[in-house]
Amino acid sequence: QAQLVESGGGSVQPGGSLRLSCETSGFRFRSADMYWFRQVPGKERELVALISRLGGNANIAEPWKGRFTASRDDAKNMAFLQMNNLKSEDTGVYICNARLSSTEWYWGQGTQVTVSA
Repeated sequence: QAQLVESGGGSVQPGGSLRLSCETSGFRFRSADMYWFRQVPGKERELVALISRLGGNANIAEPWKGRFTASRDDAKNMAFLQMNNLKSEDTGVYICNARLSSTEWYWGQGTQVTVSA
């Protein structure tokens, strides 16, 4: 059974940093493209980052470019999201997603990130 467990969220002041982790099991991690999404109440889930299974190249969505970086460790079956210079508008639940094909994907439960003074 596939499992994705996020950790590393919390409360931080504007300008601070957090590093989110996504620990996975139960599927072929090396075959999965890994994603980070952000969920805010009342809004659609937003794509934050993609970490390709091919070479581990990471793409960050425009609102977070220059402040966030994403990576993966295939040996540990983990994905990461480094969040720097956090802003209040970054607040939300950050959710890890693994996609192996158009019909096989898995979601984590998410970790809350709150940015406030």
